[in-house]
Amino acid sequence: MSADDNLYEEGRRAAAEVGDRNRRAVLGNAHVDRAEANKTEVTEKFQDFITRTAWGDIWNREGLNHEERRMLTIAILTAVGNDGELDMHIRAALRAGIDPDRIGEVLLHTAVYAGVPNSNHGFKLLAKAVAEEENK
Repeated sequence: MSADDNLYEEGRRAAAEVGDRNRRAVLGNAHVDRAEANKTEVTEKFQDFITRTAWGDIWNREGLNHEERRMLTIAILTAVGNDGELDMHIRAALRAGIDPDRIGEVLLHTAVYAGVPNSNHGFKLLAKAVAEEENK
């Protein structure tokens, strides 16, 4: 392996370590441990990619803190109608102590720009997650 290859691999490992820390901080250890345990040959490269790029680069940038990124993520997932990821990020935000009313404001604001049906569904997911958190 050349010196350039070694530097490249060191950079990938460093990004993966930062990404793993950010991913755990945002989604929780249980989620990340489950995702790691469920990796297959088919999904391994994708898991590595999102850990290094989404979590190791984007979530690690200056300019927005994790709470702001959480809110943007919830808005975007609402807008594109990605229910599974939206539910996961709503629950992670609640576990991180973000007030449900703040999440509701994000959903309400998203309704104006991305459509009422998607935001309506987001409110249903939020209500369900809040109820389940209260019953723990």
